[in-house]
Amino acid sequence: MRPDCLNPLFAPVTALPGVGPRMAPLYEKLAGAKVVDLLWHLPSGVIDRRYCPKVADAPDGKVATLVVEVDAHYPSDSPKRPYRVRLSDETGFLHLVFFHGREDWLRKQLPVGETRVISGVVEHFNNEIQITHPDHIVPVEQLAEVMTVEPVYPLTAGLTGRLVTKSIRAALAKAPDLPEWQDAAWLDRQNWPSWHQALDSLHSPVDEWAATQDTPARRRLAFDELLANQLALAMVRAQMRRLKGRALVGDGHLRAKALGALPFTLTGAQSRSLAEIDADMATESRMLRLLQGDVGSGKTVVALLAMLTAVETGAQAAMMAPTEILARQHFATISPLAEAAGIRLALLTGRDKGKPRERILQALAAGEVDLLLGTHALFQEDVAFKDLALAVIDEQHRFGVHQRLELAAKGVAVDMLVMTATPIPRTLLLTAYGDMDVSRLDEKPPGRQPVDTRVVPLARLDEVAAAVGRAVDGGARVYWVCPLVEESETSDLAAAEERHRDLSQQFGERVGLVHGRMKPTAKDAVMEKFAAGEFQILVATTVIEVGVDVPEATVMVIEHAERFGLAQLHQLRGRVGRGDKASRCLLLYGHPLGEVAKARLEIMRATEDGFRIAEEDLRLRGGGEMLGTRQSGLPEFRLADLSLHGELLAAARDDARLILDRDPDLKGRRGEALRILLYLFERDAAVRTLRSG
Repeated sequence: MRPDCLNPLFAPVTALPGVGPRMAPLYEKLAGAKVVDLLWHLPSGVIDRRYCPKVADAPDGKVATLVVEVDAHYPSDSPKRPYRVRLSDETGFLHLVFFHGREDWLRKQLPVGETRVISGVVEHFNNEIQITHPDHIVPVEQLAEVMTVEPVYPLTAGLTGRLVTKSIRAALAKAPDLPEWQDAAWLDRQNWPSWHQALDSLHSPVDEWAATQDTPARRRLAFDELLANQLALAMVRAQMRRLKGRALVGDGHLRAKALGALPFTLTGAQSRSLAEIDADMATESRMLRLLQGDVGSGKTVVALLAMLTAVETGAQAAMMAPTEILARQHFATISPLAEAAGIRLALLTGRDKGKPRERILQALAAGEVDLLLGTHALFQEDVAFKDLALAVIDEQHRFGVHQRLELAAKGVAVDMLVMTATPIPRTLLLTAYGDMDVSRLDEKPPGRQPVDTRVVPLARLDEVAAAVGRAVDGGARVYWVCPLVEESETSDLAAAEERHRDLSQQFGERVGLVHGRMKPTAKDAVMEKFAAGEFQILVATTVIEVGVDVPEATVMVIEHAERFGLAQLHQLRGRVGRGDKASRCLLLYGHPLGEVAKARLEIMRATEDGFRIAEEDLRLRGGGEMLGTRQSGLPEFRLADLSLHGELLAAARDDARLILDRDPDLKGRRGEALRILLYLFERDAAVRTLRSG
């Protein structure tokens, strides 16, 4: 149950004055649906209204606050002309300009003969001093209220700065005084304010620096958010460790057969990761390990060898992939090795219906299937194992934690191995996977050729198409990826369809097209034709990013590469260079090229090391955009910025460990305050873990 003191903050935004049902969706789009979301919506700058010159001294283009007398109104005589009001002080005249101004309202605001305070951007136009649509028009008694430093908030269509500022002021008034959850000595050492003081100072910046820089107040709130994140992960992890596991130790006979059938020996990184996994599986507590490896680093083989250990103990193992293409690909990779080891393998996807599906399910429940590969179909209620001991989840960021737990619930004390081909920087690993141990595959299998990456202006498109033609004539297969277009699936698709038309005119039937709007079966059919060599050029939107394995593909063309993030470019490039032939990747860019885009393309040209690329991506983009947090299951931070606050994250992790060592149930005085912190940042699940513990 959420502590009562937080209830005002978790009320809907409609609890704030002036926010009715019509405005609520706009606020939800801007910051969120609850009052607390507005507290985390920080200013992006300020307007300083403290400058109060005489009219004649007001400089062009600057914000000024002027005390003037209203002289005359000049209503508009046509809809195209503005309504004008003339005001003055002893040094000269000021004209106010209103487009589509309502006369009754303006005469009420600006009665002739009275003194008014006007604040806005001064313009010098046709030898006149004017302000168009001033920000403030108030009686002279309110001068002090206007002559302040005003915070400027990011907005969304339909909301004005004044409305949002008013709502945030109301939200701040609802913020209660909360008990201090930070360690007193640490706060003192950092010279940080209290939670409430930090909020007040961030929403009342005294200048531009206070609004935009990493101030003590900002760092305080960022650390609160990071501590909530790290404490929640540490609690989930402690709970996992408390849960009884089972020791899985095989005799190695199946693994030896599979290794014997491999056309290569394991890399050092594969052997090291496998040893770490074996050690985890052999203990009495449950394994929760992340296997991180670049595209083509051999994760599937490591996962298979781990699953064989579970089968050697007489239990079953399952492997789940996010897409049908990927699940079928794993099946193709694993089948010959499973056959060599003499184990029973099955594949279950959404495509399996009726009798064939029933047969798989019966065999699984009877223990006649040792390894089950599949997609989300593995979650379904009627999928029952005889004895599931190890679950492997591929492309972890496509699944949520709850899905991980659903699969684990299909067995008793199930060990978990999750894999990702998206290299994750160390800082992000801590925030998203702090509940896991991590193994890294940082070597490529022997025989893999480096990919020659070139950066080419779009103006040379004809040359690129001619080079592709030569490669295709030489038997190569080519991916041609069309640009990502902001927020619009249709233009993304239109670009792909147009490129497909152009290339088909040049190369005829040899060109295939695949995009996100196609039905999965149609998409798979095109992919299969490309893999079989019926298509030699595959024009695609970014749907090919994950899990397509065509060793014969040796050329990757990416149009408008400057529109892609580094992680995505790296994933796309990983589709070539999977066989023993030399491969190349052409990054086509349009002008003008921004500084960040230029840096991105330069990094891609300079290195193929996914881990280095991920660190650079974080540095260039900040944590929020990294990997596209919305679809990746990584936490989104409102106050912390991982590219700025890496050292705070490490401190939060250490503090979380210390807290749980001293007070594992958060029962002490600081523990009670920390429970409030967890609820404040909506990490309630961790508190429920304590309860269910």
